[in-house]
Amino acid sequence: MDNFVAIDFETANFAQSSVCSVGLVIVKDGEIVDNYYSLIRPIPNYYNARCSEVNGLHFDDTNDAPEFPDVWFEAVRKVHEYFPYIEDGEVPFVAHNKAFDENCLKAVFRAYEIAYPDYEFECTLLKSRKVWPEGHHNLDIIAGYCGYEMTNHHHALVDAEACAIIAKQIL
Repeated sequence: MDNFVAIDFETANFAQSSVCSVGLVIVKDGEIVDNYYSLIRPIPNYYNARCSEVNGLHFDDTNDAPEFPDVWFEAVRKVHEYFPYIEDGEVPFVAHNKAFDENCLKAVFRAYEIAYPDYEFECTLLKSRKVWPEGHHNLDIIAGYCGYEMTNHHHALVDAEACAIIAKQIL
């Protein structure tokens, strides 16, 4: 697969709609050509200690951040520079554990009562289990198999970049 957008969300709490950051990495013709990162004011706007422990984000980091619709508009505007018809399945989003990221995206669209464009998603986690059937398949482990050493795991842009590196090799 030569054209796709790797995506990663971090959440503030266990509500799927509570996205508090997003990272996108745009891959065109097999090359990383651009990226996008933003903090997001989560909905609902509170942090659970476990999520903060994982992603390092807290209420004060995102309380003044833009809301999801504004962030998503900016992110899609950037993607449209390369893929004007992503909503029509022109290229897929790729995530490591697509069930999480796709469900977060759908949940936050529902929370803001925005019509969901039925984006196509591919999953590097599922594919990595076929390529390397033994062992753990955490993003940082699979990224290491692909030669990418993660220095800030659970930062949405770092995770999206790791996903892009993996996808370029195994999808």
